[in-house]
Amino acid sequence: MVVGASLAGLRAAETLRREGFTGTVTVVGAEGRRPYDRPPLSKQILTGEWEHERIVLAAAEDDELHLTWELGVAAAGLDLDDRSVALADGRSIPFDGLVIESGSSPRNLPGTAGVGSVHTLRTVDDSLAVRRVLDAGSARIAVVGAGFIGAEVAASCRSRDAEVAMIEPLEAPLARVLGTEIGGVVADVHREHGVDLRLGTGVTTIEGDDRQATVHLDDGTTVDADAVVVGIGVVPNTGWLEGSGLTVDNGVVCDATTLAAPGVVAAGDVARWHDERAGRSRRVEHWEHALDMAAHAARRLLAGDGPGEPYTPVAWFWSDQYDRKIQLAGTAHPDAEIEVVAGSYDDRRFCALYRDGDEVGAALAMNMPAQVVRYRRAIADGLGWDDALRAARSAD
Repeated sequence: MVVGASLAGLRAAETLRREGFTGTVTVVGAEGRRPYDRPPLSKQILTGEWEHERIVLAAAEDDELHLTWELGVAAAGLDLDDRSVALADGRSIPFDGLVIESGSSPRNLPGTAGVGSVHTLRTVDDSLAVRRVLDAGSARIAVVGAGFIGAEVAASCRSRDAEVAMIEPLEAPLARVLGTEIGGVVADVHREHGVDLRLGTGVTTIEGDDRQATVHLDDGTTVDADAVVVGIGVVPNTGWLEGSGLTVDNGVVCDATTLAAPGVVAAGDVARWHDERAGRSRRVEHWEHALDMAAHAARRLLAGDGPGEPYTPVAWFWSDQYDRKIQLAGTAHPDAEIEVVAGSYDDRRFCALYRDGDEVGAALAMNMPAQVVRYRRAIADGLGWDDALRAARSAD
């Protein structure tokens, strides 16, 4: 059984079939849609380049997988002793093995419930709601949060000629992930495209109705908008697991193999596992990570009582903003030493390495995709910091 009709949930179901499982596979999803690709929500769907039907995943429509769908109904509880999942409509579904992929939900700003002009961006309906504001023309958009979602939304809205203000309490976009040095480069890219950056300031209150809003900032200024898009992070969807007996602490706590309990694994945004490569427990919210972890979790489930293989990924992420593609391989510590090994910040085309002790912890590139692919493989092999710099200088 798979709880989570998402991309990762579908990947888990596909893996179960590919690995030879012939029993019943039931996929439960609170959203009443077959799994679809989420990255385009802040890009091609928001800009109107694609219609939402295009992002439905082909495998979700593949009857050869012989999946049983329970869509539009949320999981409401888990009974490990009874080996069953309770649904919000009162039914209960038994399982022999369970993949928890219930994902995460966007954080909301306090006091904005019921304000129709304030949006988050997690589902197709969320993206289409903001797109309707853009379609009306001469739109004013306030983006709260300059993480990856906020930055992508700002870029997409500017491509529709909207007036955009991006509000961030830190001193640079993406500073929490990439640090202020590279975050400053991203800030310059947005300024060059006409975004009004309000950095180092937070939101105190938002007043508004279904058609417009006024965002009050802690520096005493305000931003008027036809729509406010809030991108201030997510929280894992674990409320339905209260009292289940699973350990829940900023996600479903798993061992190094993604096992949360006998016959129960977790993957994607909702899973926090012990990463032996990083030497710590972590939860990762990236798209490709969710796919890889879901496949690994499904194989771990099929391994039964065996020891299982640890899940030790080299994380991979990308973000499209204007004509810039930002790609990250590995784990970047925002306060780490950074070395540009190709290109330059000024050209907005570069590759930079993040140091982690005596090794390269991560590689980030802007419009240099081949560099990141190469470094991702090398990081997996334990690329030494000094060796990487020597090789980069030799190449120059």
